[in-house]
Order: sequence, then structure tokens, then C-alpha cells
Amino acid sequence: MKIVDRFEVSYYQYLDEQSQLSEDAPSLARDWPKLIELYRLMVLARMMDAKAIRLQRTGMLGTYPSTRGQEAVFVGAGYATAKTDIFVPYYRDMAAVMQRGVSLSQILLYWGGDERGNIFQSTSDDFPFSVPVGSQPLHAAGAAFAIKYKKESRAVVAMCGDGATSEGDFYEAMNVAGIWKLPVVFIVCNNQWAISVPRSAQTAAHTLAQKAIAAGFEGEQVDGNDIIAVVHRMQEALKEAREHHTPRLLELICYRQHDHTTADDASRYEPKDLRDAAWQHEPIMRLRKFLAANNVLSETEEQALAADCTDKINTAVAEYQATSPQSADALFDYLYKTLPSCYAEQRLQLINEVERGKP
Repeated sequence: MKIVDRFEVSYYQYLDEQSQLSEDAPSLARDWPKLIELYRLMVLARMMDAKAIRLQRTGMLGTYPSTRGQEAVFVGAGYATAKTDIFVPYYRDMAAVMQRGVSLSQILLYWGGDERGNIFQSTSDDFPFSVPVGSQPLHAAGAAFAIKYKKESRAVVAMCGDGATSEGDFYEAMNVAGIWKLPVVFIVCNNQWAISVPRSAQTAAHTLAQKAIAAGFEGEQVDGNDIIAVVHRMQEALKEAREHHTPRLLELICYRQHDHTTADDASRYEPKDLRDAAWQHEPIMRLRKFLAANNVLSETEEQALAADCTDKINTAVAEYQATSPQSADALFDYLYKTLPSCYAEQRLQLINEVERGKP
């Protein structure tokens, strides 16, 4: 018997659970303006998340997937991705897409069932929200192939949850990324739950990061509650993707501090006290303590920051509520670029039905 190869998975953490900085921390760890901006974005994301849940509970929004406790993952993903890159989100990416030109009111429109909320800026190559689990990594691989074919110096970021790594589409996307050497970075938000299925019941793999090894490229784990680590490791991975067409998988480890969506009740399956224990590692308090310890963020400044976030959210909600609903036949507008005759006929029938039903 002989050993033909050996593999390892690295784990990155720079700001630990006690808000202590490691000696090998990147320069971002002392860039106070950037850290304050990251803190502001995480606070905005958490406050917006809480508002969206309240809107859903009062019937003003449809089913909504919370990002509570996972802010560093999604804020970090949006912050690290260059404007020229292509972002391929999944349904929990509110904090990322809001940094890429998507307004908060537009995000509310989407979760309110209005397809206009899924139409991003015309100048953006970003993909819309993806609700099917694990389908979007293949789309990302296709976009990355186009970038390589056109010899462009940019990359693709494909976001998904830990449950998506058990889907065949995920493996297929990584396989072509490895064999074709595509400029794509796969980001897995490992929040420990695939709806009601715990991480331990999804896969026998010791880490999700090691799934990249079979595809022929590097996978690594990152503390998903450490915003410094998330941003830095993503920036490094994207640099390699742009310059050398090297794919990478980053497993960002965090914990889901809410039900899967507002249509779920995690108390039926989540072990008691597990959420409370995980809350001790949540990302906002960790960064807040670090900033306060370095006399960077005062209580007065923090209050002003929170007030500004509240104003932005209230403005977004007002814009959302003031948006006039689309006509019933608008549902046909999002099926095809050119509507086939059979659907054109159905559209006309719907218009006539609506007209007949008017008083």
C-alpha cells in the first residue's frame, strides 16, 4: 500500500469569540473607517431583518427568510465582491444585494410577491434571487465560463446554504469549475440547518469545505461570525479567481438565529438552548466590543448610527407601501421575452375577465 495524495482543510479566524485579535490578522483589522462601515451594514441588515419579520407577521409581506445571526456572512460577501464581478445570490442574500445597488424597498417588493423586486439595475450583470435549493451554482459556473471565454478580468460569486451542498447541481457546478478552471468562488453559509435537517444528518463529510477537493481545487473554513475573516478570505479568493481563474470553496460557519423562514417553526426540531449558546458568538457584538476596546466607536456614535439605519428602513417601508400594485395580467410579463401565442391568448382572456368583473 502507498499513499498517493494527502489533503487538508484550513480554518481562518482573526477576531475570536472574546473580540481578541490574532497576530496574523490582515490590515483590514486596523482600518477603522472600513470596520465602522462593516459594523453599520451589519446593524442595518439586522434591523431591516427584524422589520421584515414584523411586516410579515402583520400580513404586509409574504414568507421571508431571516438572516439574524448571519450578518457577517452576507455583509462580508457583498462587501468583498467588486462591482465588476457577478454576484449569484440565493434567497437569504438581502445584506449582500443591498450593497450592489438593490434598494431596500425593492427587496421588500420581492418578498411581498411583486416580481419587480427581482429586476436589478439594468447595468448590473448580477443574477436575481434564487429560491430553488442548489440550482444557482450551475448558473454561476456558466457565467464564469463566459468570463473566461471573453478573457475578462473579473470573477463570479455563487452563494448557497449548507443544504445546497447535498444537491447534485452543486457537485456538477464544482466539477466543471475545477476541470475548466473557472473564475468562480463558491460561498457556503453553513448555518447548521437545511430547513429542519441538521448539518450532522445532511452529510458524512467532516467539513463542507472538503467537498471542493474532489473537484480538484481548494476548500477552506472561515469563522462566519468574524467579519474580518469573511471579508479578507473572500477578497483573497476573488483575487485568485480573477488573476489565475482559480476556483475556491469557502465554508462560512455561523448559526441560524431564527426559524428557516417565517413559515417555519424551528421549536419543533431545534434542541432547546442551542440557539442561546450560539448567540454568544454572534458577529455584531463581537465587532462592537473590538471597536469599543480601541476607542473607535462611542455610545453616542453608535446611537446615531442606529438612528440613521432606522430612518433608512422607515423610508424603504414607506416606498414599498406606496408602490401601486401591478395589473393582474402582469404575471405574463416575466415568463418569456416574446410571449408565445398560447400565453398571449390566456393573457387576453384574463384581461377580459378582469374587465367584466369591474363594478
